[in-house]
Order: sequence, then C-alpha cells, then structure tokens
Amino acid sequence: MNGFKETMCASFRENNTISPAYFDKYSVKRGLRNPDGTGVMAGVTNICNVHGYVVDDGEKKPAEGRLIFRGYDIRDLIGRVAEENRFGFEEIVYLLLTGKLPTASELAEFTALLSENRALPENFFEDMILKAPSRDIMNKMARSTLALYSYDSDPESMIAEHEIDTAVSLIAKMPVIMVCAYETKRRFFSNESMIMHPLIKGQSTAENILSTLRPDRKFTRSEAKLLDLMLMLHAEHGGGNNSTFSCRVLTSSGTDPYSAYAAAIGSLKGAKHGGANRKVSEMLGYIKNNVSDFEDERELSEYLRKLIKKEAGDRSGLIYGMGHGVYTLSDPRAVILKKFAGEMAEGTKFEREFRLLSAIERLTPQAFADIKHSEKVICANIDLYSGFVYRMLGIPEELFTPLFAVSRMAGWCAHRSEEINSGKRIIRPAYKSVAPEKSYVALANR
Repeated sequence: MNGFKETMCASFRENNTISPAYFDKYSVKRGLRNPDGTGVMAGVTNICNVHGYVVDDGEKKPAEGRLIFRGYDIRDLIGRVAEENRFGFEEIVYLLLTGKLPTASELAEFTALLSENRALPENFFEDMILKAPSRDIMNKMARSTLALYSYDSDPESMIAEHEIDTAVSLIAKMPVIMVCAYETKRRFFSNESMIMHPLIKGQSTAENILSTLRPDRKFTRSEAKLLDLMLMLHAEHGGGNNSTFSCRVLTSSGTDPYSAYAAAIGSLKGAKHGGANRKVSEMLGYIKNNVSDFEDERELSEYLRKLIKKEAGDRSGLIYGMGHGVYTLSDPRAVILKKFAGEMAEGTKFEREFRLLSAIERLTPQAFADIKHSEKVICANIDLYSGFVYRMLGIPEELFTPLFAVSRMAGWCAHRSEEINSGKRIIRPAYKSVAPEKSYVALANR
C-alpha cells in the first residue's frame, strides 16, 4: 500500500505541475497580476477605494496610501470616533451596508439590531459546535456559517430584505461563534476548562467580544476601544482582495449567501491572506531567540538580511508585515494602528516589543534594497502591528485571524449585495489548456 501511495503521489506531482514557460508563452497573468504588480481590472465598485500608487504615462509610481469607505477616508472616520470618545465599528458596518452614514437615531437602532441578533439559534451551539469540535477556529466559523442555512426559513432568497437580514444576522453572530468555537477547542484539544458566558444586551461588538472571551468578563474602556479600532480597520479592503473576490465569485454563480460567506472565510484562513498576522508573531519569535540584543540596530539589521536571504527564520525570504500588493509609501491602516498601539504600549511591558516592530519597519526597506538590488518601495502593512495589539489585549494567537473574519464579514456582505445588483454575469476567466491529446489504452494493455 505504501508503494502504491508513493506511485500515486509521484503522478500527482508530475501531472499537476505546469512549466513556467507556458505562462510566459501565453501571457498569463498569474495571480491576476499585471507584470508591474498592479491587479488585473476585474470589476468596478462603489464600496471601497484602496489607493497605493499612481500610474503616470503608463508607469507605476509610489504614493501615500489611502483607504476610503463609501467615499469617506478611513482617517476621518476613525479620527471623528476618537474625538467623540465612542465606539465606531457599528457605524462602519452601517456605512458599508447602506452606503451612507447613519444619523444618531439610526446608529442607535442599528446597534440595538445587532445586539438582538447575536444569540445563536436554539441548540445550535450544542449540535453544530460542541458535538463537532475543530482544532482550527476559522474552519469551525466556516462550517457554522454553512450550518446556519438550515435555520433559515427561505435560505435561497436573494431579495434585498433577505440579504440584509442575513447580513445583519451573520455580522452579529460571528463573534459569538468565534468565542464558542474557541472555548470548545480549549476543552477538547487543550484539556482546559470551557467557560461560556451569557450575552449582555446593549454592548458594542468590541465590548461583547472581550466580555465573553475573558474569564472574569472584566475589561477597560480603553481596551474595548482599541479592539473597536481593529474591527474598523479590518472591516473592508476593496473588491480585489482574495476573500472578497471569492465572495463575489460565488455570488455571481447565484448561490446562497451562506455558501458565499463560508467561501470567503475559507479564503481568509490562508497564510497568504488573513493568516499573515500569525506569521509576524512567528518571525518575532525567531528574532528574539537569535538576536542577543534586538535594540542593537546593527545586529537586528544583520538578522533581517539573513531572513531575506533565506538563511534564517522559516527560510521563506520574507519579512512578514512588510510590503503590500497595493500600498507603496504607506499603508494607512498600519499608520493609524501604530499610533494607537504606541500610546497603549507606553510604560508597559510591551513597550520594548513595540520598539522592535518600529525598528523592523525602519530597517527592512534598506536591507531589502541591498540584498535584492531592487528599487521597489515597500512599507509596513497592518499585519506588522495587528498581532501586537491583540497580544496587548490578552487575545490568544489562534483568534488573530478569526477576529479578522469577524470584522471583514461587513465588507463581504456589502460586496455580495453589489455583485447581486450590478454584476449580472457569472465570473468565469479563461484557462489555456496545454495538455497533449492521447489515445485511449485498454485496461488490459496499460
């Protein structure tokens, strides 16, 4: 049997590998990327603008990053929330879903609507989560999303009323599913106590997460506002990112919302997408274990060069948290998060690690240029600081990416609605077949 499996695996590898020469021969844009790194234009959207460069006379030129939700700059949205000392994620969700900022009364009503929709269906936790625990929280979140189809009286309906009801329900329930899946995982795979707190009505999404996640239910307003900031920053990032595009692709086929959102969660689970923040944490571990004094910039820079040359770390050649597919001079999310993270870390045990992250951000571009002999402009992306913020909040590493999904559900819901109303065609790009034709050989003669 082992020999048979080896033969199968050898054939599997051999016959599922395409020579890179074919991609060049047929001008295939792998990853739907143009030769200069820009994305292939696959659609238009009114939801979000991710701006990171300008094209002047056909040449891509770096620019300061901007992130715009429904016409509003993320800096303005977050700045006003901070000035008014309130929570902002619910306002962002309303804006993404409806295309307009809510009035005070609309925001209050919408926040209450989310609170009312948080509770899972009767016996859902026992039947769908507790009885089938998963080692991976994202996996359980995707499965739970699919399972909610069975609790919907008309799950295939695509009318606006049903789509908005489903969107609100899932946005509200994702944090609860996440915490339930985490507690179940702790019980079954870590042999730890499972603590299930009842929901408290009227809490913001950030407050609800901290309240249900922490054993003593205690948290400060500053901690809840920092988590609220993370939710706002992760809520949406354009139609071209992998998980949102996955949602739109499935939506274009005419499938139900639960299938489309589960696919988006599956995409975000990948280490090249939402799982990148955990790779930053892993990289920091390598640095702390191999750099005797990471506040010595010369020693740190030498180790960063080893990472780039694939001589250290996970041997990928990547400095996780640095560089982005769109942003060049700056990632506005990283800029905002760094400011708030620095303020939160000041005077705490996390201050030294914050200085390490800042040094990585400062030293990597030159190290990259020296090793790669490249003029490519790179900046820190949000993943460099997001895991650090979660650690300051006492959030376990296995929840870093699930929290991303909790937030991004808002963006996925907005894009699904836009695809339904404006796409009108199933998304179907072309693939060139390069397989030679063969004559069938009878079974006895093979």
